[in-house]
Amino acid sequence: MVDIYDPKAAQNQSTRSQNIIDFGTPEVYSDVQVTLTIDGQEISVPKGTSVLRAAAMLNITIPKLCASDNLESFGSCRLCAVEIEGRRGMPASCTTPVEHDMQVSTQNKKIARLRKNIMELYISDHPLDCLTCPSNGDCELQDMAGAVGLREVRYGFDGENHLDVAKDTSNPYFTFEPSKCIVCSRCVRACEEVQGTFALTIDGRGFDSKVSTGLDNDFLSSDCVSCGACVQACPTSTLMEKSVIDQGQPEHSVTTTCAYCGVGCSFEAHMKGEEVIRMVPAKDGQANHGHSCVKGRFAFGYATHQDRITSPMVRDSIDQPWQEVSWDEAISFAAKRLKEIQKKHGKDSIGGITSSRCTNEETYLVQKLIRAAFGNNNTDTCARVCHSPTGYGLKATLGESAGTQTFDSVMEADTIIVIGANPTDAHPVFGSLLKKRLRQGAHLIIADPRKIDLGNSPHVKLDHHLPLRPGTNVAFINAMAHVIVNEGLEDKAFIAERCETQAYQQWYSFISDVRHSPENTETITGVDADQLRQAARLYAKVDNGAIYYGLGVTEHSQGSSMVMGIANLALLTGNIGREGVGVNPLRGQNNVQGSCDMGSFPHELPGYQHVSNDALRSKFEQHWQVDIDNEPGLRIPNMFDAAIDGSFKGMYCQGEDIAQSDPNTHHVEAALTSLECLIVQDIFLNETAKFAHVFLPGSSFLEKDGTFTNAERRINRVRKVMAPLAEKADWQATMALSNALGYPMNYQHPSEIMDEIAQLTPTFSGVSYQKLDELGSIQWPCNDSNPLGTPTMHIDDFPIGKATFALTEYVATDERASRKFPLLLTTGRILSQYNVGAQTRRTENQVWHDKDQLEIHPHDAQERGIQGGDSLGISSRAGNTVLTAKITERMQPGVVYTTFHHPESGANVVTTDNSDWATNCPEYKVTAVQVEKVSSPSNWQLRNKEFSIKQNEFLPKKRSDEARVKL
Repeated sequence: MVDIYDPKAAQNQSTRSQNIIDFGTPEVYSDVQVTLTIDGQEISVPKGTSVLRAAAMLNITIPKLCASDNLESFGSCRLCAVEIEGRRGMPASCTTPVEHDMQVSTQNKKIARLRKNIMELYISDHPLDCLTCPSNGDCELQDMAGAVGLREVRYGFDGENHLDVAKDTSNPYFTFEPSKCIVCSRCVRACEEVQGTFALTIDGRGFDSKVSTGLDNDFLSSDCVSCGACVQACPTSTLMEKSVIDQGQPEHSVTTTCAYCGVGCSFEAHMKGEEVIRMVPAKDGQANHGHSCVKGRFAFGYATHQDRITSPMVRDSIDQPWQEVSWDEAISFAAKRLKEIQKKHGKDSIGGITSSRCTNEETYLVQKLIRAAFGNNNTDTCARVCHSPTGYGLKATLGESAGTQTFDSVMEADTIIVIGANPTDAHPVFGSLLKKRLRQGAHLIIADPRKIDLGNSPHVKLDHHLPLRPGTNVAFINAMAHVIVNEGLEDKAFIAERCETQAYQQWYSFISDVRHSPENTETITGVDADQLRQAARLYAKVDNGAIYYGLGVTEHSQGSSMVMGIANLALLTGNIGREGVGVNPLRGQNNVQGSCDMGSFPHELPGYQHVSNDALRSKFEQHWQVDIDNEPGLRIPNMFDAAIDGSFKGMYCQGEDIAQSDPNTHHVEAALTSLECLIVQDIFLNETAKFAHVFLPGSSFLEKDGTFTNAERRINRVRKVMAPLAEKADWQATMALSNALGYPMNYQHPSEIMDEIAQLTPTFSGVSYQKLDELGSIQWPCNDSNPLGTPTMHIDDFPIGKATFALTEYVATDERASRKFPLLLTTGRILSQYNVGAQTRRTENQVWHDKDQLEIHPHDAQERGIQGGDSLGISSRAGNTVLTAKITERMQPGVVYTTFHHPESGANVVTTDNSDWATNCPEYKVTAVQVEKVSSPSNWQLRNKEFSIKQNEFLPKKRSDEARVKL
């Protein structure tokens, strides 16, 4: 029997992280227990515990300012001083470890006098504006002044002080007011220990000490990445969110999950009524542990941006104006169109695309709509164009289509290989954790055509940067495995016990061939043979080796082969099934893993259950009360081809901007133009919506209940903090369309959808909202065998019994440099922007990256007479566009790079429709191009601007006027 879920009770419970006792600082514990007495109370705690934390465990509060529960002990403020029997003076309790039989006094007249004197000195150099201070009611300095009983200050303000220091307002999200700084160093330590950027320091000595961004820079021009760790750490209003200064202190909070990258950070939305004042990373967030990045922490304003479309719209043709209509009218219009298309062209003439930005429950409903109401399997997801090779490759070798570890597992790794990923930009909170482990001494190997910031991080030693040529990943991974086999470094015991013998023997014979040696692959990969050998040994010889990879692995014509090659390497060295090891795909968007789990692919029902399996399919048919086609449907590229051919005429696209994000833009636009009914559901009128006949306004993550599943298989709750601006959440709109098409859906809350998922999906069978609220999050599989979830996969066995080594023959891509196209273009992301930029471009993040640029090596620039800032025409066999030049030695000669966050850049105009042999994942990372100086935009850019202006004029008058002003 399924328990009834009470969302109101869950929302009240979601504020639990605010009530966590601040025990002081993170400490290293041992199994040895130490018994001591504090204020007459006896307590036993692990050796290594600080006196401050031990006291907190007894509910004894010791005043403090410099101590924080996510920072190392520091002992600078001296406010936490205590007396210890037999010791001289009064040591700081935050830096004093407990000892057996220690007798501690936390309060007496002598201690009280010391603390009051200390606090008086702090206040004497602090502005007397407590009543008007924006942190009033949320200031630790005020709290501690009260705690020590300070009522007056004896020292005057006419002597030397810091009260006239200028305020720094350069950062778009927070201010720095040095006059209120008490130089506790918490911001500096947060920047170092939590974020790992080292952007802040303490300049000067004694009374002249001050927090500095270095070289007299302001915050905006410094190395600060605006993660917010310093703001969160500050005990005064020295560092303060501008939103709080403008709108005042929030009144309540709701815990939810970030809707940006695949890290899946937990946040407390701090509210006034239904208005979000700030987003604060939740300290008990199991993916982020109270840390955040600039996007999740500050870039939430898009949710209430004026560009939001909040009324449904319809039109008969894309050359006609939009008409605002009611929800009922829009749904009826869409359903009528789809029915007419199917009557004319057959049931397979329509389909739909789900988004990794939407919740599990929403993507589940879309694929159910397509299978049950459309009557076919023409469902696909944006994961097709990013991580579909991950699902294929890991399923084939390890038996499960997901990564093997928690993020925290990296703290046990001895050697870390990062392949085709840029964690500090694309997964910054995990990037910070990774840097922390590297600062502790773990080895780092980066395999990437481009130099990334991780390899140049402060106090991080990069052992090897292996500058692969784009498109040669498989040759590289085979060479790594060849070295390990050739030098006898494989884990023979693990292979014998955990791997399929015949498959290993075949693979061993294949990989032993001398053609895979580093010396023979050097001319292919561009990687020095000796460097590669050293890297292979460094990975194979340590106790724990971990591999992290991103889209630089999957978005290739051999993406699936490379994923299997990575799995081969982990199996070969026994780096599977424990902490500190594993195969770890860094999923790009917030719910890429979840959109795959929920059956969004045309060949798989939820839980990766193949539609051709009669027993599995019948389970869904019985529950859904409908027949399901046993043949896989169309993938996204097939839908485009069929639309141009005239056999595919209708599409429902929820939350995905395929016109900007998919490759070969000319081909995509031709396909969309061929449709008789395109239904777009999104929060903004995106590039795809320009070709739409029905626009259904979407809801942001702040307006919905549901779950996201992050890159470590962690299912996190998404909780509604305000009512949907368009009245319906996405799942309600999908349900309405299904009902209008004649297939009934009548869910009252997303928790009921999750209950259905649990009934039909073995890996989710133990998941419920109630359990998620109790545990905070759950990593699937969660079932009878693993009722609390599975943090580490494949500890004892694999879902397929024994793991399988796969033959990974290197096949060169068709996209090769030539006389006509001598350079190779690869693409990626940047910290401040996200995916197609629809969200972040509508926030102050534009300050850091307001346009896409083409990065080019100085040698290639000099050959072409290019200088930084020049307009560059980039042409490929698919098309051409124009970007601004950025000359940098991050690139290797012969390779250029760009981001794709701005629609006007047209980055995907030049990418081709080459794709992975197994999954059709586009080969974004290898496009042969020519680059030359130009003086005007490309023809596509001119046409697209004209088309955008025309489409904006088709909006209802108020929105049309606003759009015209922006253009």
